[in-house]
Amino acid sequence: MDQSEVLTGAAAQGRIMSAAKKLPEVTLAFWIMKIAATTLGETAGDLFAQTLKLGYFLTTIALFLLFVVTLAAQLRSRRYHPFFYWTVILSTSMAGTTMSDFMNRDAGPEYLSGGTTSLGWGPQGLGLGYPVGAAILVSILLAVFAVWKATGMTFRIREIVSLRGETLFWAAILVSNTLGTSMGDFLSDSSGLGYAGGALLVSGALVVLAALMKVPAVPNVLLFWIAFVLTRPLGATAGDFLTKPAAKGGLDLGTAGSSAVLLAVLLGLMAYAQVRERRTSSGATH
Repeated sequence: MDQSEVLTGAAAQGRIMSAAKKLPEVTLAFWIMKIAATTLGETAGDLFAQTLKLGYFLTTIALFLLFVVTLAAQLRSRRYHPFFYWTVILSTSMAGTTMSDFMNRDAGPEYLSGGTTSLGWGPQGLGLGYPVGAAILVSILLAVFAVWKATGMTFRIREIVSLRGETLFWAAILVSNTLGTSMGDFLSDSSGLGYAGGALLVSGALVVLAALMKVPAVPNVLLFWIAFVLTRPLGATAGDFLTKPAAKGGLDLGTAGSSAVLLAVLLGLMAYAQVRERRTSSGATH
């Protein structure tokens, strides 16, 4: 191998490392922040759609536009920036909450909070139900992964190096967070497990996935995406547990108060991640 080949290889590796820096390392801190963001996504989505009575239709449009704005900032960034990354995760969680509710629910009294007779302007749900809604979302998610695989690009998030790859990644995130909301609502409302029971079930499944990481025959990439989907229903059930009335098995803390506390926690975690990233980047340059 001549010197030009070595330099070309080094340059290519440098580009890969630079692009990979746009996405975080998958560590315990990553999963803690993911659960915090998805729980906030549940309480904040319900805050806008139900507590403020904007309705599923208007809130879904507004939150999807917020997702587009935050995604544009993330895509334009040339390196991993915790605030940009986790803001997109949060926006997909909030949009996923109301998108799921709009698909699965309707304006029937069983879906409205006490004393509420109607929500905001526009249609308030398709009323497909959780099984049908989940089946549609699973099909969409599989289609995204099929397109992703057809491109030949890696599913390992730290090795995604192109705009197209990152766009597919975020499409999968949006659909998986919407699917996770449907799963969480089904566990909380329709399965008979309740909020705490649903959270315990999902937590147990995540423990099993963590154990499977030690099994060489099971691809870690597959485990990552399953865990990514499952942390959303964990956040959904946890959010419902915090906000729903005590008569329904919740703590009745309200969507506003719960969202404020969760936002403070997430901002603190973002600040910690930002400081850690700066230290890591500073150490790499010396």
